[in-house]
Amino acid sequence: MTDASPAAQLATGNALELEGVTRAFGALRAIDDVSFAVAAGERRAVIGANGAGKTTLFNVITGDFPATAGRVRFFGEDVTAVPAYDRIRMGLRRTYQSSLLFRDLSVWDNLFLAVRGVARGRFAFRRPRGSHPSRAATEDLLERVRLQAVAQRPVSSLSHGQQRQLEIGMALAGAPRLILFDEPAAGLSPAERRELVALLSALPTHMGFILIEHDLDIALRVVQQVTVMHNGRVLKHGTPQQIESDAEVAAIYMGGGRH
Repeated sequence: MTDASPAAQLATGNALELEGVTRAFGALRAIDDVSFAVAAGERRAVIGANGAGKTTLFNVITGDFPATAGRVRFFGEDVTAVPAYDRIRMGLRRTYQSSLLFRDLSVWDNLFLAVRGVARGRFAFRRPRGSHPSRAATEDLLERVRLQAVAQRPVSSLSHGQQRQLEIGMALAGAPRLILFDEPAAGLSPAERRELVALLSALPTHMGFILIEHDLDIALRVVQQVTVMHNGRVLKHGTPQQIESDAEVAAIYMGGGRH
């Protein structure tokens, strides 16, 4: 990629651009010279065997880990040195492999806190009245992730699949521009996986996402493009159909068959 002004980057229509991104831990390069772009509204999967560098890549994109080298651009703006909380305010969201929910609070309260966390005046302690936009936004998220029936239940009483749905709902707070989903199907039952596919497929078309997922039956059904990583580097890109039929991907990632 060539260097360009923010205006020129915006003109490309890309939500995310990675240019030579590297993250080293001592002598170990967890990701090495990773470059690719994700268009605004695009849905992409990042796949690879354990240790391929997928989660480290997410951590660098979100600012949880600083890049050792390279650049990260978000909607044309260089965010390589921008703190994680500012990237959130710019519209970047993510979920994590390990749950970060408030288990003793209700589903509704978790979503409400997520809404308030990305809103102006988020440090106000007074609980808004029924007509407040934050309450309306919470109800909208409840409906979007199909958790109205358990709204007042504590998170600790939910099934694993319902907790994953809640995490997605919290990531949707504040109209994000790009969401990173880190293995959302991990530990889900077949029925919960079908619900996850329906939920991801129903997201607004302008809302792009990048998905790390070991279950290819899910990953390849809900995305338009796939990036395959191997040993911290990008092995190849392609459509779900191209990746599914690629012999090299089958040999390196799937061992000849799906995981």
